[in-house]
Amino acid sequence: MQCSRIRTALSARADGEALPPDVDGPALDAHLAGCPECRRWERQVQRLREFTGSAEEADPGAEGLLAALRAALDGDGETGGTGQGESRAG
Repeated sequence: MQCSRIRTALSARADGEALPPDVDGPALDAHLAGCPECRRWERQVQRLREFTGSAEEADPGAEGLLAALRAALDGDGETGGTGQGESRAG
């Protein structure tokens, strides 16, 4: 199964929505067991869900929000630099 279909299903699962008709729970779990990239993507989705839940409780402003979002995506709490694949607008 293509990773793009799995990631669509993971997004639906995280949002509490029904899985796409061509992806069932066992197929999703089987793909995750064998695909480290999709497991990493799933962890990022989970961290973002946790972050957005906590962001509703506080208003850190634009810079604080950006720093917290970067930390959530990195998963390490560090916000000092850009990670692989990130770009910064000037």
